[in-house]
Amino acid sequence: MKIYRVGGSVRDELLGLPVKDQDYVVVGATPEEMVRLGYRPVGKDFPVFLHPETHEQYALARTERKIARGYKGFEVYAAPGVTLQEDLARRDLTINAMARDEAGDIVDPFGGIADLQAGILRHIGPAFVEDPVRVLRVARFAARFGFQIALETLELMKEIVHTGETEALVPERVWQEIAHGLMESHPSRMFYVLRECGALARILPEVDALFGVPQPAHAHPEIDTGIHVMMVIDHAASKQYPLEVRFAGLTHDLGKGTTSPDEWPRHIGHEARSVELVMGLCERIRVPGESRDLALLVARFHGDVHRALELRPATIADMLQATDAYRKKARFQAFLQACASDFHGRPGFADKPYPQKEHLSRALQVAVDVDAGAIAMQLNQSHAGKADLPMRINRQVYAARVERISSLLLHL
Repeated sequence: MKIYRVGGSVRDELLGLPVKDQDYVVVGATPEEMVRLGYRPVGKDFPVFLHPETHEQYALARTERKIARGYKGFEVYAAPGVTLQEDLARRDLTINAMARDEAGDIVDPFGGIADLQAGILRHIGPAFVEDPVRVLRVARFAARFGFQIALETLELMKEIVHTGETEALVPERVWQEIAHGLMESHPSRMFYVLRECGALARILPEVDALFGVPQPAHAHPEIDTGIHVMMVIDHAASKQYPLEVRFAGLTHDLGKGTTSPDEWPRHIGHEARSVELVMGLCERIRVPGESRDLALLVARFHGDVHRALELRPATIADMLQATDAYRKKARFQAFLQACASDFHGRPGFADKPYPQKEHLSRALQVAVDVDAGAIAMQLNQSHAGKADLPMRINRQVYAARVERISSLLLHL
C-alpha cells in the first residue's frame, strides 16, 4: 500500500501558489483495508475515503471506461493492481496528472512539469474526448493561469463540441464551471476559449450572439458588444467583486444580440429583451437565485443608473423601490457595482469617475431614513376611515422619500 498526493495541490505547489485542498491516491489497497485502518468510506461511484484525523480525501487508484454519453457515462474499475500511472492517465491535463510520494519526490509520467514551465495546457491522451466537462475545465484553467492551449488539445475540444457531447452536460455542472471561471482573475479568457472551440454557442448562445454586434463608437470605442461584455467581467474581477456582480456583468446586454441589423449600432429597448433572455438562460443552467435576481435587475435598470444624474427625484425613488433597495441594501450596492463595471468596461474608461454610483448610494441613505412607522402611526391616529389606510401610508412614505431625495439634489 502506497499513498501519493495528486492533482491540483501538486500543480499549485510547483507554481508557488497557495495550496487549498489536498487529494490523495492509494495504490495497492482494498476498501476493507482502508476501513480497517480507520478511513471512512464516502464515495458513491468509486472508492473514496476520509482520513480519520485530517478528513482529507483518499481515493483508491482506479481506471475508467466510457460506456455512455455525458460526464457520468463511465464505468469505474478500482483494484489493488491498478498502478499510479494508470490512475494518472485518466486525468485531463498533464499539469493535473502529477503526484508526490511520501518521500516528497515528484512522479510526472506525462511531462506536466515541462508544460507548467512552458505555460501550456495539454491533454494526456485520446480519452480526453470522452468527458465534455473537460472543455469547460480547460477554458477555466486558461482563465486562471493565462496558459496557452496546445493546438492538438484545442482540436480535441472542437471534436467534443462537434460530436454533440456538450449537449449531455448536466445544467448544474455547467453553472458550476461557469461560476468558477467567472471568479478567476481574468474571466474573459474562459469565454474566449469556449468561443474558439465552438462551445460558447452551444452552452451560452445568448452570450455568443453578442460578438460581432456593433454599438455606437462614441459611447463604446470597442464597438463589438461581445468584447465589451468581456471587458466588463474583467473589470469586475479586477475589483474583486463577488460572483453575483460578475454574472450580472456577463448578461446585462444580452438583448443587444437580438437587435435587428438594420437598427445597428443603436439598440433601442434592449433592456427589456435582456431581461427575458437572462430569465431563460438562468432557468436552463440552473443559476442560483441570488445571481439570477441581481442579473435581472442590472439588465433592466443599468441604463437608468447611467443616467442617474439626470433623473428626477421621483424616478430615483421609483428605482429604489423597484430594486427593493430599502430592504436589501447590500444587494443594491452589488447592483451599483455591476452597473459601474458596465461603465468602466470600455477602452479608456477604466479609471474615469462614475459619480452615479455614489449619487444613488446617497439617495438611498436619505430615503431610507424616512420613518415609515411614525407616518403609519400618525395616519392611524388621525384618519377615521381605515379601509384605504395602507394605500395612504404608502403614498405618504413615498412622498417623504421623494422630498428627501429632492433636498439632497438641491444641496449637491
